[in-house]
Amino acid sequence: MSKKAPAAAASLLRLVVPAGKATPSPPIGPALGQRGVKSMDFCKQFNDRTKNVEPGTPLPVIITVKGDRTFTFVTKSPPTSFFLKRAAGIEKGATSIGKEHPFVGKVSLKQVYEIAKIKQSDDGMGHLSLKGICSGVVGSARSMGIEVVP
Repeated sequence: MSKKAPAAAASLLRLVVPAGKATPSPPIGPALGQRGVKSMDFCKQFNDRTKNVEPGTPLPVIITVKGDRTFTFVTKSPPTSFFLKRAAGIEKGATSIGKEHPFVGKVSLKQVYEIAKIKQSDDGMGHLSLKGICSGVVGSARSMGIEVVP
């Protein structure tokens, strides 16, 4: 009598993929290939699902690969740093921060509020108040060297 091998547990894979620009090249191809999933299938589904998002917007995606090599994935809203850089009109954050280093950009409280409203729709943020999310966005702005003005 042969025994059936136990089903492999589902594995989670977290990636940040540009909207509408998923390709089977690294990092997507190798990460999915190690788990026996055809990366082209994921790329087609991801690009189709993100066709209404501005191309190139970085989207965190959580891929669940099941034991039978099928997968499901959930896309989240772009990182807070992406929204802050866009609102401040800068390409990247400050290399060093502090009193002796100048701010690299400015965002208003209204922009912080709008970013927090977008981030509130993420799954992990449902238990937080909008005020709490706003304070997190302000903290991220400060750590990037972006000044928050009223």
